[in-house]
Amino acid sequence: MIKAGIIGATGYAGAELARILAGHQNVQVIWLGSRSYLGQAYASVYQNMAEIIEQSCLDDNIGELAKQADVVFTATPQGYLASVMKEEYLEQARFIDLSADYRFKDVAVYEQWYQIGHKSPQFMKEAVYGLCELNREAVKQARLVANPGCYTTCSILTAYPLIKEGLIDPDTLIVDAKSGTSGAGRGAKVNNLFCEVNENIKAYGVTSHRHTPEIEEQLGYAAGRPVTISFTPHLVPMNRGILATEYASLKRKPDGSLPTEEEIREVYKQYYAKETFIRVLEPGVYPETRWVEGSNYVDLNFKIDPRTGRIVMIGALDNLVKGAAGQAVQNMNLMFGLPETEGLSMAPLFP
Repeated sequence: MIKAGIIGATGYAGAELARILAGHQNVQVIWLGSRSYLGQAYASVYQNMAEIIEQSCLDDNIGELAKQADVVFTATPQGYLASVMKEEYLEQARFIDLSADYRFKDVAVYEQWYQIGHKSPQFMKEAVYGLCELNREAVKQARLVANPGCYTTCSILTAYPLIKEGLIDPDTLIVDAKSGTSGAGRGAKVNNLFCEVNENIKAYGVTSHRHTPEIEEQLGYAAGRPVTISFTPHLVPMNRGILATEYASLKRKPDGSLPTEEEIREVYKQYYAKETFIRVLEPGVYPETRWVEGSNYVDLNFKIDPRTGRIVMIGALDNLVKGAAGQAVQNMNLMFGLPETEGLSMAPLFP
């Protein structure tokens, strides 16, 4: 059995990790860390875990946890893991961090966008960006995995094949994304109160959202050069889900014609046909968040607009599963040589 610990176990992503790992046949969760609920029964914080998880919340002693666990998940605010990480911890256990602390290779980019100093930049180059479908082999060997963000996972997977194959101009890419309120975390904030969110939709982080450079960095690897995109997130009154609608100019062929729908679809199939958790939908069927809720699936589709020479790409996922905890478990499975789908084969919930 793999011994796992979770720091930040009572946030939404941490709770989703606890839920998924409770049903994982190869994992024993030995540590549920939470400063806010130290000593309290975990099931008293999340009553859905009554008679499923009987442990109480422990502290966030990473040093002690690394000695006891095979893998440590950190579902913590930005800056936490970077402030405590040491080489000795990585020698004792493998780490999967759900924050942005190790998602970038350039510490200056992290510090610019997150407005905090990075305390352990020496580990940034070693960390593997844990987007399983793109970095599978590197994840298998990693000691430290940087689990991608929810917006970024959806945005990158939706456009990646077309950028990699040179079918769209990445510098024309516009990502218009919507998220459920769980993406903002469990902390009490006025902007997330029911009366503030219900019957409303709003843009936020306009031109300044912290996931922008993460999307640009990963799509830049696909393009083979730096890219610049426009990314605008929106908050919508639902619990969970991400829907990303992306627009880009198609690159014309030498004869001046646009790629055909069949050619675009073939590229998506080439990249994703063997990916269990990515579903390229039938023509005319567009992703909806309700069809991926509670699951590790990503639904994708597209539509060419011959009038404008652009393509509209659409992706949907559950921000707490494939956008956070599910992807973290998928990474763990790869790191420990388990079937990638282990513990993640749950069908989406409906209604």
